[in-house]
Amino acid sequence: MTEQKVYSIEEKLKFKIPYKWKIQTVSKTKPKAQCVSYIDARDVMDLLDKAVGYENWKDEYSYVNNQWLCGLSIRTNNGEWVTKWDTGTSGNFEAEKSAISDSFKRAAVKWGIGRFLYDLEFEWVDTNKPGQGAYPVFPHNKERIWDLTEYINSKSKHKEKV
Repeated sequence: MTEQKVYSIEEKLKFKIPYKWKIQTVSKTKPKAQCVSYIDARDVMDLLDKAVGYENWKDEYSYVNNQWLCGLSIRTNNGEWVTKWDTGTSGNFEAEKSAISDSFKRAAVKWGIGRFLYDLEFEWVDTNKPGQGAYPVFPHNKERIWDLTEYINSKSKHKEKV
């Protein structure tokens, strides 16, 4: 019978969780886009539940100087709550909701959650045209890519095999 490793809370918070890809920047002169990885807030919540228990973490929000702040608290082994705060930026869709979600994910990074994303390289994809309104396309036939995460992850798996 093999012994199963017991992970500390700090190690559990740094476990990899599912991540996705999104376009960060579209070239103004070439049909290319730079993509970055990101995590979903629900996956962060799931990791917190598994790592510390649903009753041992909480989040709170404050609106200060026209920006949302999230305080992510974890109860320590001695019963004290430790809180780490961060702010977020809004996206193009549901600006307030995205700022709140982003502040939560950024506060989670201070606990180690999702830090592995910073070790990932940027990915580049072809687009149908340079500049605003561009969308990702397959390089061989220029058809639109609808699932960027699936496309980049399959490219990465292909690189690993080569």
